[in-house]
Amino acid sequence: METRVLYMTFKNSLGNSCTITVEDPKADITEQNIIDAMNLIKTKNIFQPKGYDITTTVSAKIVDANTTEYNLIV
Repeated sequence: METRVLYMTFKNSLGNSCTITVEDPKADITEQNIIDAMNLIKTKNIFQPKGYDITTTVSAKIVDANTTEYNLIV
């Protein structure tokens, strides 16, 4: 099974990092799409982790992971 997750990292008004994740982002998502989404989140103040405003965009990454399960008899 393959899993794909977008991690967007921000800083809040206290300077603490917070990460917003999106499972299964579109396969054709571009860097500019991610930048635009992160700027929109920051500008519109959509999320307030622990009650504090997001003030800075920090980084983003997409992680692709493959999981192989085995049915083992123990």
